[in-house]
Amino acid sequence: QVQLVESGGGLVQAGGSLRLSCAFSGRTFTNYAMGWFRQAPGKEREFVAAISRNGGTTYYKDSVKGRFTISRDNAKNTVYLQMNSLKPEDTAVYYCAATSNIVVLTIASRYSYWGQGTMVTVSS
Repeated sequence: QVQLVESGGGLVQAGGSLRLSCAFSGRTFTNYAMGWFRQAPGKEREFVAAISRNGGTTYYKDSVKGRFTISRDNAKNTVYLQMNSLKPEDTAVYYCAATSNIVVLTIASRYSYWGQGTMVTVSS
């Protein structure tokens, strides 16, 4: 069974940066594409970023392009989300997810495994 554990959330001022990490275990990491989603209070969960199995292809929500970077270290079984120029509207619980699918990585239902989430709060 795949297990995902996120870390790195916290409180940051607008314009600041955070790096989220997600540790993967239980299966072969390189068999899974990885994604980050977020859910703000009172809102639905939304796609943020995704990365293919070998890290060669990435996908981003339009509003985070140029500010967020997803990456993975297949030797460490870890996926990262570097978040720069944070805005108050980025405040949410951020979830890491894993999928054995290789296409349509921007939809939550394509993912089989989810972490418990880590809270990111951006103050204005």
